[in-house]
Amino acid sequence: MRLGVLAFLVLGTCSLRAWCLPLKSVFVTFPGDVIKNMTNTQLADEYLKRYGYVDVLQRSGLQAVISNAKALKKLQRQLGLEETGLLDQPTVDAMKQPRCGVPDIRNYKTFDGDLKWDHTDVTYRILNYSPDMEASLIDDAFARAFKVWSDVTPLTFTRLFDGIADIMISFGKLDHGDPYPFDGKDGLLAHAYPPGEGTQGDAHFDDDEYWTLGSGPAIQTRYGNAEGAMCHFPFLFEGTSYSTCTTEGRTDGLPWCSTTADYDKDKKFGFCPSELLFTFDGNSNEAPCVFPFVFDGKKYDSCTTEGRNDGYRWCSTTANFDTDKKYGFCPNRDTAVIGGNSEGEPCHFPFTFLGNTYSSCTSEGRNDGKLWCGTTSNYDTDKKWGFCPDRGYSLFLVAAHEFGHALGLDHSNIKDALMYPMYKYVEGFPLHRDDIDGIQYLYGPRTGPEPTAPQPRTTTSSPVVPTKPSPSDKTTTASTTTQVVPSDDACQIKEFDAITEIQKELHFFKDGRYWKISGNGERKGPFMISAKWPALPAVINSAFEDHLTKKIYFFSERQFWVYSGNDVLGPRKIEKLGLPSDLDKVEGSMQRGKGKVLLFNGENFWRLDVKAQLIDRGYPRFTDAAFGGVPIDSHDVFLYKGFFYFCRESFYWRMNAKRQVDRVGYVKYDLLKCSDIHSL
Repeated sequence: MRLGVLAFLVLGTCSLRAWCLPLKSVFVTFPGDVIKNMTNTQLADEYLKRYGYVDVLQRSGLQAVISNAKALKKLQRQLGLEETGLLDQPTVDAMKQPRCGVPDIRNYKTFDGDLKWDHTDVTYRILNYSPDMEASLIDDAFARAFKVWSDVTPLTFTRLFDGIADIMISFGKLDHGDPYPFDGKDGLLAHAYPPGEGTQGDAHFDDDEYWTLGSGPAIQTRYGNAEGAMCHFPFLFEGTSYSTCTTEGRTDGLPWCSTTADYDKDKKFGFCPSELLFTFDGNSNEAPCVFPFVFDGKKYDSCTTEGRNDGYRWCSTTANFDTDKKYGFCPNRDTAVIGGNSEGEPCHFPFTFLGNTYSSCTSEGRNDGKLWCGTTSNYDTDKKWGFCPDRGYSLFLVAAHEFGHALGLDHSNIKDALMYPMYKYVEGFPLHRDDIDGIQYLYGPRTGPEPTAPQPRTTTSSPVVPTKPSPSDKTTTASTTTQVVPSDDACQIKEFDAITEIQKELHFFKDGRYWKISGNGERKGPFMISAKWPALPAVINSAFEDHLTKKIYFFSERQFWVYSGNDVLGPRKIEKLGLPSDLDKVEGSMQRGKGKVLLFNGENFWRLDVKAQLIDRGYPRFTDAAFGGVPIDSHDVFLYKGFFYFCRESFYWRMNAKRQVDRVGYVKYDLLKCSDIHSL
């Protein structure tokens, strides 16, 4: 199976299930259009069989007519409908809703093995990605989906990057390698197997769906000046409102977006996914496409599906694939179409249809009201088209549901439960009591203290105000780590407690002392921490200076202090910031834009809103997903002269703004400016 980008965008709608009606009654036959002319009876027969209702009853030896009536009643009970036993309109409507592909009735043992894991540290591996979202967003969606279950059980989830994991996660479409094929756009969204060996425990996501965060395209920018922020739609540019990425204002054809509501005012932007900027997977390390390129003796000016039987768009990353064999898969733009005969190609605006010009998606020419667009400037001559994207399906919600199956849960008949088989997008998602009871029946409740709910924020004053140390503040420092006197020579120290930049000087902390490297490379010290910051303990795990307020934050084990000049607030528990109660310490910190700081611990990092004194939603995230190529067990992480530094023992890994590791070296020689090469 190809590792990497699979999945395509979906049909356009006015809402997920209500199509816009065509303005005219002029209908045409679109090439490549797949139309399912299935009667309600045929739909019911297929549905009841697929989801386990008919098979169970037929095994009891009942007649087919009786079986269908009882099967419908069982279905209606499962979905919370009136149990009429008839194929009425509410039942037909429910059958047409998007849903999970796992059978609702499985007591006839579709799968072998026990329906729970015999260990609590469950591993997972992501085999490939959807081009609908950045890989980091997909990683985060899956991590949050697992956290739904680890928050209420003793289970932990560890991600593997090679080998066989308990839960193997992949995107595929139609016949994707198991006995349960997907059905194209909408309908069946995903399925997962219960715990066990082989394919059991695995989760598959339909690649023909449009995967988002549930409320439209989730577009994380690259480059620009917005630090990888998400696109903000709509946004204003030169007085015009844009609801998609645009190439206006550029001569290089690169699509871009504003990351705030008003680019004209804020000037914040980033580039949107484009084959001109990068590719996925392949063998070219995300290099962009080169156009034109030669493949099999023919020139191509755009991404193509030629040479493949899976329909995925690709390009050469050199001018001649035949000689260089370098390629990558093309990311989907936010205007990419699904279906039709141009799947994955972006809409072309304006385009001509039946002699009229269209500057947006239209339902003209169709009798089903579905929105579509031309992918060339003239549909009348080229006949190239596809359906327009809609709000899509929340990958997080669908994954949380499927991972419930992978842990051993069956479907619930409670509509508000996560394990209810039908898809429903909700914000601020909470687990239903039925879900909690089910998972805790299998694995028991979570051990340790219950998580503390965040306290309401006040709007009348800042959450943190520097104050003079109170007597209680001073006395609490007496219980901190015992001071160990190090050598006066920083060059003899193999590993520092913390490294950070304060007041434009690089500081090195070790056992109650610190050294400074000035802007001209002069090393000063040692100085006593207690002389400069008397409230602090001897061992500092991490520190950072807020560039806006000039306040300095120090972290030691499970506490932190905030210094503003000689005034100090603290110690306070790190849980006050929204960090997990079981986090032992903060091992690194780096500033990311105005008022944001990343806090690191092992394979995870969190983003702190310094002003609000709270962790942003959507965290933690995996360090290696955002900073690939650095050690995940780094003990010092900091920002210095525009580079990200990750330290382990006496070495550092330096990463540039493009998230590329451009140097690995010794802390003592390159940062401390030591000259004795024999002191290693």
